[in-house]
Amino acid sequence: MSITHPVLHHPIEGTPGPGAEIAYFGMGCFWGAERLFWRAPGVWTTSAGYMGGNTEKPSYEEVCTGLTGHAEVVRVVFEPEKGSYEQLLKVFWENHDPTQGMRQGNDIGSQYRSVIYTTTPEQQAAAEASKEAFAPVVTAAGLGAITTAILPAGAYWLAEPYHQQYLHHNPNGYCNHGPNGLTCPVGIVPAQVEVAPPGTD
Repeated sequence: MSITHPVLHHPIEGTPGPGAEIAYFGMGCFWGAERLFWRAPGVWTTSAGYMGGNTEKPSYEEVCTGLTGHAEVVRVVFEPEKGSYEQLLKVFWENHDPTQGMRQGNDIGSQYRSVIYTTTPEQQAAAEASKEAFAPVVTAAGLGAITTAILPAGAYWLAEPYHQQYLHHNPNGYCNHGPNGLTCPVGIVPAQVEVAPPGTD
């Protein structure tokens, strides 16, 4: 299958070359999630697919049964010098409810779980740090514990063509993603503190 991203104008299965990174995010239905990420700075291409299951080349119908164990995810190819992984993490945390377990809003099932799949040790560390930083914000908002899993990426299976860039092709299509009203502090640089010279107050 060869599909050119209709918004970003790059192959959805390609990469721009050395220096690019790939990240995977599951945050409920992949239609709305993919649109969030293709709008993020530094993103070169995106696609919708399945990860985390126990069968090869699953169909959407098979994934929806919950028997394959897959999550709906977005594959994000990005150029770190143009947009950081931390910025992608903010998109993830601030646009869904990471406390709902095996669901997201009205979408119920294991394929809608909140999950981050990492491709490097650096991504794993950054994702875990972001979860730790976001937890007090979630608690202060009166929500439950974060259920998001953070795991090394496994096999990724591209979803059917009609799922790709769905909300570009169907602007009024179903989407349950948007700002959750919370701010993840990851990537926020603290104000510089002026250090007084020795011998002064």
